[in-house]
This record gives sequence, structure tokens and C-alpha cells, in this order.
Amino acid sequence: MSALISTEFEGRITWLGVVADQENDIRSAPVQEVMLDWDGMPGEFHGGRTRASCVRVKEQHKEGTEIANVRQLTVISAEEMALIAEEMGLDSLKPEWLGASMVIEGIEDFTHLPPSSRLQTSSGATLVVDMHNRPCNWPAKEIEKDHKGLGRRFRKAGEGRRGVTAWVERPGALRLGDTIRLHVPDQRGWTLLDRCLTGKMS
Repeated sequence: MSALISTEFEGRITWLGVVADQENDIRSAPVQEVMLDWDGMPGEFHGGRTRASCVRVKEQHKEGTEIANVRQLTVISAEEMALIAEEMGLDSLKPEWLGASMVIEGIEDFTHLPPSSRLQTSSGATLVVDMHNRPCNWPAKEIEKDHKGLGRRFRKAGEGRRGVTAWVERPGALRLGDTIRLHVPDQRGWTLLDRCLTGKMS
């Protein structure tokens, strides 16, 4: 029996971008297509088979520890971006402000896809969803540069809408307009998750 279910849900790639250097900002530069390899997007700041651990996994690893890189790409929903923009009072939210690698249109509740879901193009290029991406201060700083006084609104508006991080399971081309199909694990949700989230786990 297959461990993954091929669903009826499909999205369309509406934007692709590369962050060359995050030392000063996280803005990604738009591209028409990209050839994924095992490290992610060639020339991408977040690429590589491994990375230094950060504050997101501080409960598991001392910061700076070399760990597997499951954050090669940041994938965002066009629909969720529109909701963030509306709540912030913006006409639109630019994906480059968020350091996005890819924007997908057409898959509902995108940020909350089950971890280990696959996003696969017709050519076979496949991404594995690690987990949802949390709002941070980097996008707020980029928004503030272009819209004074609005950057501070991002964290609240982006909560639960920031998209997912992902890593490459199968290299291949990603192109604007490509269809991308969702595959989900053949597994129900963990029954004790709510206890962990509310801090009741002893």
C-alpha cells in the first residue's frame, strides 16, 4: 500500500524567486524558471544539504549545530497572501518581501498542509513539506521600507498564513504556470497534539 495519497487538489505556480544573500535583507528576486537540485535552488541563500540550526529548533539543538536542511524553499499561498494584505491595509503583498521561493495558487488552507506532504509537478520535480513557516521580523522590515508604519502589522496578520518550508525530494524544473499536485500522508492526525500545543503534556 502506498504511504502517500495522490489528492485531487492542484495548484498553479504564479511566482518564483531566489534570495541570493540574506545578510542584509530577505528580498527574493523574481525568476521565470528554476532547475531544482538536491541542494534546493542553485545560488539560493537557503540552499544546501545541511544548515546551521537556528532558534526555531533551539529545544532540540544548540544554535549553530549542523543539521539536515529541510528549509531549502519557502512556499506561499497566493490566497493567504491576499488575506494578509487585506488585514494589513495593503492593496497587495509582494512575495519578494517575504523571501518567497514560490507562490502557489489554488490549494486551500495551504499553510496547514500535513508535514511530509508532497508537492509534485507534471515533470516529476517534487518538494516535501517540512512544516508551516512562522511569521518573523524579516518580512516586516522589508514591508516597512516600502510602506512606512505598516511593517509592524505583519506578524499578527501573517499568523497561520506564512506558508510552508520544504526540501527537494526529486530534482527538476519549476516554471511559472506549472501545475503542482498535492500528495498527503496516509495517516490520521496525532490525537495528543492539542495537549502539547496547550502546554498540558507532563
